Amino acid sequence: MRRGRQRSWWFPLAIAVGAAALRLLGRTWRLRRLDTADFDLRLAGGERCIFALWHARMLPLIYAYRGLGVAALVSHSRDGELITGVIERIGYVAARGSSSRGGQEGFNELVRFAQQGRSLTLTPDGPRGPREVVKAGLVRLASHTGLPVLPVASASRQTWVLRSWDGFRVPRPFARVWISYGDALHVPAGLDEAAVEVWRRRLEEALTANTERLAREAGEDA
Repeated sequence: MRRGRQRSWWFPLAIAVGAAALRLLGRTWRLRRLDTADFDLRLAGGERCIFALWHARMLPLIYAYRGLGVAALVSHSRDGELITGVIERIGYVAARGSSSRGGQEGFNELVRFAQQGRSLTLTPDGPRGPREVVKAGLVRLASHTGLPVLPVASASRQTWVLRSWDGFRVPRPFARVWISYGDALHVPAGLDEAAVEVWRRRLEEALTANTERLAREAGEDA
């Protein structure tokens, strides 16, 4: 039981099946990395960051960064309960909260995880959108923790696109899946509201540019 919510009898089974399915599917993907070698070496050397990625493209990235102890922000929804169980099984820790429910609680948990020396990850347009619009929480988190924001994207031509608010993308078995980073951005401390908006736009532009660049490289349909 988590946060005092009653879990159904099938919940542990659903978590186990979900984690196993992600591992199985991920093992079939042919992962290719574009312009990631330098920052990957820095991460291996102990540098930490905030991985920022669009909600629709997170599935391959969840698989690619499993087992690293990254702290992920997950919503307080029922779906969030299931996602929390799955990602914890593959090596993440979860901070619970979103822009609509438990936002400050989730923010505080992420700060605590950053203080423990963990990298963080969040989808700044999740959990409900608007699609590919960065919310100000990412700016405030980066400003507060001092961690650089790393725009991350995944792309694949061989993908199922779901009819969800974000057009969630699931690469098919044996698909070639590309991953890329944009330049890391260092958000200053002590921003006023006007500066938060400037940085929000800057981060949105960086994440959009990296995603569009990778989509072209992968040959995704427009």
